[in-house]
Amino acid sequence: MALPGARPVRAPRGTEISAKSWQTEAPLRMLMNNLDPEVAERPDDLVVYGGTGRAARSWEAFDAIVDTLRDLEDDETLLVQSGKPVGVFRTNTWAPRVLLANSNLVGDWATWPEFRKLEAEGLMMYGQMTAGSWIYIGTQGILQGTYETFAAAGRKLISQGRAAAVAGKGSLAGTITLTGGCGGMGGAQPLAVTLNDGACLVVDVDETRLDRRVGKRYLDEVATNLDDALATLQRAKDEQRGWSVGLVGNAAEVFPEILRRHRAGEITVDLVTDQTSAHDPLSYLPIGYEASELLARAEADPEGFTRDAQASMAQHVRAMVEFQDAGAEVFDYGNSIRDEARKGGYDRAFEFPGFVPAYIRPLFSEGLGPFRWAALSGDPEDIRVTDAALKDLFPENSHLHNWLDAAAERVEFEGLPARICWLGYGERHQAGLLFNRLVAEGKVQAPIVIGRDHLDAGSVASPYRETEAMADGSDAIADWPLLNALTAASSGATWVSIHHGGGVGIGRSIHTGQVSVADGTELAAEKLERLLTNDPGMGVIRHVDAGYQRAADVANERGVRVPMEPTIRNTETAW
Repeated sequence: MALPGARPVRAPRGTEISAKSWQTEAPLRMLMNNLDPEVAERPDDLVVYGGTGRAARSWEAFDAIVDTLRDLEDDETLLVQSGKPVGVFRTNTWAPRVLLANSNLVGDWATWPEFRKLEAEGLMMYGQMTAGSWIYIGTQGILQGTYETFAAAGRKLISQGRAAAVAGKGSLAGTITLTGGCGGMGGAQPLAVTLNDGACLVVDVDETRLDRRVGKRYLDEVATNLDDALATLQRAKDEQRGWSVGLVGNAAEVFPEILRRHRAGEITVDLVTDQTSAHDPLSYLPIGYEASELLARAEADPEGFTRDAQASMAQHVRAMVEFQDAGAEVFDYGNSIRDEARKGGYDRAFEFPGFVPAYIRPLFSEGLGPFRWAALSGDPEDIRVTDAALKDLFPENSHLHNWLDAAAERVEFEGLPARICWLGYGERHQAGLLFNRLVAEGKVQAPIVIGRDHLDAGSVASPYRETEAMADGSDAIADWPLLNALTAASSGATWVSIHHGGGVGIGRSIHTGQVSVADGTELAAEKLERLLTNDPGMGVIRHVDAGYQRAADVANERGVRVPMEPTIRNTETAW
């Protein structure tokens, strides 16, 4: 049942604004864009993605936020506490227009039961990462990070002789990837695999999710049974071409069955991961439950549902571990399924790594991470212009060119037209200034919003994901995202957010987001240069402090000031 006050929401398009400036029109449109039916998983419930990640606490709060943004001056700041607007203060033109804090609980109280009690009392909401920070851009938002991850996994397989490099093809050519979950985050997986020329089977309990991904070309087809799915994937593997198949089923049942066939030599699975909503046991469907029952049964008996979900996750993860025993490359994709499986009684749950220490950390050491932008005009042509301008700005970056070309060809927009790519320290501010010039010169029709995922080089403390297995053991130190938020707020961001939980769940992470607006003004240019230099710089100094040689080299090469000489503990390079 939808929350009271539900109604269709769609961000305005064009150059006429209802707020007092583009600096406040931008957060207004992006909040609305998060709840566009093309974008959000359950917009009537204000849920954007990740099972329970909301854009606002209630429809009453949503309306109050919208009204306040329309009336906000350019020297005022709106404060939003877990999806509810709680105050407006006069600050200054460099200060953020909006400051948001979502799901944050004091340590001893940072548990799912405590959070759910407070949520039921109307005192909190779960903000996920980009749901409660109003910068979700649909499944594309995680797509390039997923693409980079699978590319690195494929290169690792090749380097270890477990897969053969194919000339002119991506690193997953001639391989099969098995994964679970095709929602707002997991829906990026099949396209990321096929962009790397691999074959992919994605299992989801909800057929509508799979159909939605087919409709947006993130998934190639939905199979009616496992035999047909595997036969299709084997043909794609033999032909060394990218192809993806969705299968309706429970991963906790399907993974063990495919493992049996893998062991019997009927099929060879090369890569295994998962992106079901395991971070919140009430969003993971236990074995024996119908998908249509999930919300009602979770609400009726949350403790019993959690136990059943964790028991199913134990079976799910057991299959993943045993795939690794049988020669597959296996990794956790940041949804806390290993810890939930441990709670479900499986004692080998942590025998495969998370994706960040396995593949991505060397990129983080360079300040590389997600850089996303949205065209407030609503015109896809503005994204075409920005794509072309970025390629001209970085003419030698063939990897970036290949990505932008592939995204232009394969990615359908959801809500406001948007794009994402990965840029590093010394690059992001150049892109921001470029976009601001495009606005000033009228080469795009309206301002551009620039943001990122909270999953970035220096913006998160998450021991089961981004900061797992840090070289100096600093996995759980949450000072870094807090420093990141303070730095963003001091450097000209238009809105800044501090969240708890994200994609891994209550008690497991603290993370920060920042968003800026390229409106063509000189003030915006000053802000963008500082913000988009300092923000990825946080990633460099965080990894210098942890002892990564690559980060220390980047700091020296690019002039990042670090007051104390680092103790080098890690010299790894990217796959």
